[in-house]
Amino acid sequence: MSRRVFGFWGFWLALSVSVAAVGQDGYFPERRNWATKTPAEMGMSESGLKEAIDYAIDSESTAPKDLALNHELSSFGREPFGRRIGPTTVRAAMSGLVVKDGYVVAEWGETGKVDMTFSVTKTFLSTVVGLAWDRGLIRDVDDLASAYVPTDELFGSDHNDSITWDHLLRQTSDWQGTLWGKPDWADRPVGESPAHYPDRPMYEPGTHYKYNDVRVNLLALVATHVWRRPLPQVLREQVMDPIGASNTWRWHGYDNSWVMIDGQNMQSVSGGGHWGGGMHINARDMARFGYLFLRNGEWDGRRIISEDWIKMARTPGVNKGYGFMNWFLNEPYMNEEGERQQSLPAAPESAVTFRGAGSNIVYIDWEHDVVVVVRWITGRGRLNGFVEKVLASIEKPAPTDTGATR
Repeated sequence: MSRRVFGFWGFWLALSVSVAAVGQDGYFPERRNWATKTPAEMGMSESGLKEAIDYAIDSESTAPKDLALNHELSSFGREPFGRRIGPTTVRAAMSGLVVKDGYVVAEWGETGKVDMTFSVTKTFLSTVVGLAWDRGLIRDVDDLASAYVPTDELFGSDHNDSITWDHLLRQTSDWQGTLWGKPDWADRPVGESPAHYPDRPMYEPGTHYKYNDVRVNLLALVATHVWRRPLPQVLREQVMDPIGASNTWRWHGYDNSWVMIDGQNMQSVSGGGHWGGGMHINARDMARFGYLFLRNGEWDGRRIISEDWIKMARTPGVNKGYGFMNWFLNEPYMNEEGERQQSLPAAPESAVTFRGAGSNIVYIDWEHDVVVVVRWITGRGRLNGFVEKVLASIEKPAPTDTGATR
């Protein structure tokens, strides 16, 4: 989709998120200093918020904290070609923070600990692609991705040559090939037995959603060709420094994910932690990133990323619960079996989450003017219960007596 045309859906969505501007005092945290307020000052129940946090702590993942060991014991480590080729961390215990109307109202655990954030990395990746689109480096998300790389090594086949940026962003590309030593079919392999994995079903690009980190890493590589610079540099200059993030986060690639561009050897980063690597970051910097989107791409009067890009990111594709990576949407929909689906039933339909294994969660709620980061919580059901308790702690204003005759 080009910058000039967004259509009715974008117009309607702009209206739906305009509530974020209502009743705010325009506070943005300075670098190294995020103001706190008590729950009561922000119209929240302190006991209710404590109940939510206690619930989250009781829901901590029981997986090993050594994420290298956890990889070896997980399904990822048992996949074909499952060997780690990127760095990992030894994670902290359950941690998180709650931001209401821009102020930190609750914080627990080691929120300054830099840890893997797994697939939340994908949202940083799609944001860097969005910055390129905003600047005209990508003319249209419906352009063929092959038009933006110098050779046909990545898109040489008829199947791969029909893949667009939109397909890559929505994880519907069905790209076929091997990147950084990982065949596409080896990620969450499909088939009756390992012997059948390489003969996976093929789908026309844009018609079938498949969560696949090989193809995500392809998007990172193509975006690196567009920027002609390492993507972490772009992210730091264009996003993380302007929003006052710390200097402790690191966006890693793999041992073998190096490419030569303009005579410079640079690492193509990964879009997750499937084989190690990805974004290693603390909870406070994750919250700043979420707060940027709660404020619709602006930070203290500065436009960081366009509202048009955010609207597109929040538009569902073939997977009705998913926009651009890694925007998990919350509007209910009917699946192919006719069953009603909703990611977080306790949350407003307009809310979104950025999600990574662990689980690592950034929850963004325009209706309640809330950002929540929770790390190492187990299971979607427990996440929904935690969100439900956080929202229940927001005290409703008493009804106004209009003086009408009863």
